[in-house]
Amino acid sequence: MKQSLGARTLVFPTPAWVVGTYDRQGKANVMTAAWAGICCSKPPCIAVSLRKATYTYGNIVERKAFTVNVPSEHQVKETDYLGLASGSRVDKLSACGLTPVKSELVDAPYVREFSMVLECRLIHTIEIGLHTQFIGEILDVKADISVLGEDGLPDIRKVKPIVFTPETFTYHRIGNMLGKAFSIGKAIT
Repeated sequence: MKQSLGARTLVFPTPAWVVGTYDRQGKANVMTAAWAGICCSKPPCIAVSLRKATYTYGNIVERKAFTVNVPSEHQVKETDYLGLASGSRVDKLSACGLTPVKSELVDAPYVREFSMVLECRLIHTIEIGLHTQFIGEILDVKADISVLGEDGLPDIRKVKPIVFTPETFTYHRIGNMLGKAFSIGKAIT
């Protein structure tokens, strides 16, 4: 028997990604966001939902671009800090010893020390309620050579992304592979 928990933001897992933007003065800013995910295959798009009160919200509206950076589990303290402090009051990148890199494709920075980054051009803005969803077309995915597998794609076991659990407010690591998608289910007849 299932127990009702009410209408809440409770689902496992959500990503712990870092969104990169420039402010009006061209200063690099980053913030951790968990309300995010891939939302379209063609064109490849990602959605990130932010509150209007965040500094990053205004930056995306102004610059029409953002990056999504994927930190690794050994960067969990930095990732948490980037969601606690406001870029309007502090240089979060300097505080964490992280390096902003200017994207060649969009008007937004990415973080050199994070092994994966998606460079996104804003294509839609949807007002939902407390949050606004920004949909960005992914113009490029960049990954450090050190996290690529034999197939030339990022290997989740090497990237070691952080996942966040809403409502319990904890970070976790990814576990072992369970099976190959679009394949393991074929055993059911």
